[in-house]
Amino acid sequence: MKKNWIILALGVLLVFSGVTWTLQGIDVMKGSAMSGTTLWAVVGPIVALVGVVLLGVGLARRRRISR
Repeated sequence: MKKNWIILALGVLLVFSGVTWTLQGIDVMKGSAMSGTTLWAVVGPIVALVGVVLLGVGLARRRRISR
């Protein structure tokens, strides 16, 4: 059960980081060395997608355990 919370927390963290990196990469969030850098505009959505997958896995496991 504790492992499931780690998966969910990691998923949330990756989604948050990925969205932040994407916004910095496309120069919406300014004031960082990452702002306006194409690398972060590409890496950000990938990281966010991995986070969404982890959230899906964590939620599915949580439903399966509670049955």
